[in-house]
Amino acid sequence: MRAIDVMSTPVYVVAPTDNVAYARNLMLKHRVSRLPVMEGDDLRGILTKKDIAYRLRQTEPMWRRRPIDRIPVSILMAPDPITVKPETSIRDIAAIMLDRDISGLPVADNGKITGIVTKLDVIRSAHVRGLTARVGEIMEDAVTVNRYHSLDHVIDTIKGKNDKLIVVNDNGSLAGIITESNLAFYEYQDERMNLPRKDVTHLRKEEPAGQKRFRYVVEVSAVAEDIMSRPVITVSPDASLQDAVGLMLENQINSLIVVVDGDVRGMLKRDDIIKEVAK
Repeated sequence: MRAIDVMSTPVYVVAPTDNVAYARNLMLKHRVSRLPVMEGDDLRGILTKKDIAYRLRQTEPMWRRRPIDRIPVSILMAPDPITVKPETSIRDIAAIMLDRDISGLPVADNGKITGIVTKLDVIRSAHVRGLTARVGEIMEDAVTVNRYHSLDHVIDTIKGKNDKLIVVNDNGSLAGIITESNLAFYEYQDERMNLPRKDVTHLRKEEPAGQKRFRYVVEVSAVAEDIMSRPVITVSPDASLQDAVGLMLENQINSLIVVVDGDVRGMLKRDDIIKEVAK
């Protein structure tokens, strides 16, 4: 299979001078996660939900100085994006995505952007339907945060672990999941991007071997439970990869929490499947 066989069209684009608020609304309206940045017929860059999500860190000075509708796309976009040709194979596309840590490749035909291939397009392809692995064979270890962890902590952790976090309650039970989409499309109440604040209690040990007690935390920034998605779709490690892909497509998600008897054992992400395609 080739890029032309699976690519998405039409391609929604923005200009370098458009503001980030407009770009984010375009992503939400058309349910896309990336926008090529065009100046006339020339491809200047690409803006993704990741570019927006990671700038929401509370200590990021840009967001404190200017509201989102005054920041031009050119500031956040990645310049000179990689493109592929219509005849590029799905296996080569998957390898590029993994090697460059990108999730969408514009398709250029004689210099003109005719489509875009995303990881979702790869997952939907017939190539994936030929995979025979079980979930437990390719799943990743679980990376967790507490539901009361701050937005800053969530963003720092998600950047280090590449785009997915499991949210747990104080007793370790599953509470939700946080993805880059949760961060990028989180609705802040203050139009100048001042983050909401709240009082929470957090279960902590006062000493390494001591008993856990609730510690009162005053005025923390938005916390994990404000951002997470729930309920969470789960899967057994014994499930076939085909069943897992079916769950992802049916629920329009790109990760599944792997559980056994209610205990979290790991996570199956779209990238784990892309790795199988690239082999």
